[in-house]
Amino acid sequence: MRRRECLRLMAGAVLLPGLRAFEGFAEGPLDATLSKADEAFLEEMERAGCLYFVEQASPANGQVLDRAAAFPTDGKRDGRVMASIAATGFGLTALCISERRGFQTRAMVLDRVRRTLRYHLEVLRQDHGFLYHFNDIETGLPYRNTEVSPIDTSLFLCGVLTARAHFHEDAEIVGLATKLYERVDWPWMLNGGTTFAMGVRDGKFIDARWNHFCELMMLYLLAMGSPTHPIPASSWEAWTRPVTKYAGFTFIGGGDPIFVHQYSHAWYDFRKKRDQYADYFTNSVIATKAHEAFCLSLGKPYSVDYWGISASDSQHGYVAWGGPGKGPRGFGGIDGSVVPNATAGSLPFLPAACMRVQRSLKEKYGEEAWGRYGFCDAFHPQVGWYDPDVLGIDLGISVVMAENLRSGFVWETFGRNTEVGVAMKRAGFHAT
Repeated sequence: MRRRECLRLMAGAVLLPGLRAFEGFAEGPLDATLSKADEAFLEEMERAGCLYFVEQASPANGQVLDRAAAFPTDGKRDGRVMASIAATGFGLTALCISERRGFQTRAMVLDRVRRTLRYHLEVLRQDHGFLYHFNDIETGLPYRNTEVSPIDTSLFLCGVLTARAHFHEDAEIVGLATKLYERVDWPWMLNGGTTFAMGVRDGKFIDARWNHFCELMMLYLLAMGSPTHPIPASSWEAWTRPVTKYAGFTFIGGGDPIFVHQYSHAWYDFRKKRDQYADYFTNSVIATKAHEAFCLSLGKPYSVDYWGISASDSQHGYVAWGGPGKGPRGFGGIDGSVVPNATAGSLPFLPAACMRVQRSLKEKYGEEAWGRYGFCDAFHPQVGWYDPDVLGIDLGISVVMAENLRSGFVWETFGRNTEVGVAMKRAGFHAT
């Protein structure tokens, strides 16, 4: 079962129109001071994660593999060919972080970014500017029966616009990035409706739609900010915002994997602003607290040092492990595994608690769970299972959110794109 299908099954909580949630919430999630040990851990984690997007990508065209071995003896690719357009978007952002942090030389990063943008604009197959979810890393052809995906195209474009802003003095990068963004025909993907189709497969629109709260905010904001093919501002109000109450917490969302509260926040800075419905940054803080409480309620092996589940690998295949809310309790059958990117991706929302988990996992299980690119995707030490793979998007959200916690670099850089401010204004965001 694919991640999107899992999410559709978990939709359906009650919508409260015009919700004015989280008023008076006092905690300042980014007020936490990072210790030298915290900084050292995050530096190591980011360096390792960013290396994935160099070594497990094609140096010729910049496509990034969807997954790779977690414990390779060297950085060579092992023969897998399925690249992920979303992982490539995270990869472009990781390259900007690598250049800023000195993980890679500026010359190398500039060359890789140019090659990536050039290939995706001039060679890779597209439909009305939208890209296929998975492609062959060598030939560029769509991989098997993959769909044209608006959400994965959006993840890619967030990386594109981050690179455009970070390397704003490079005329070629700016030009290529602008063309990639401006060629997307966003209204076409609405397919005559007010919300986006889930995608296109075999030339036909998928019946399901991006119509309830999840990682979709970036999709709608990118479309609303487009200078060439924008969608109406009313589309921001067309998707539902189901509300969950759990263990004293009230938040938009529920039942879904925790990543839905992270992905749009990787690039869009929702701090100290809100629309007519909510303060979405605070919403993610509350959702993360509820997720922690949910994990702890499951009992052993979960504890304050060991919690966090999300859509990830498991002993029995890929599972969209959910959380508290209206959806099935622990969708997929939570078995005691931990998913490191669940807390890494929430570092800006709950720094102290998430840092505690990250460092504890490294200290207790690092010998088996930490490889060339950081943590393996998931593990269950009680039964001796450690995922042999890492996933590009899971490393990506970990690296980007770690950097946002440390410096706000991705938020600040991405926010310099004028289209970002235009979109948020059209969506009705204002300072709190």
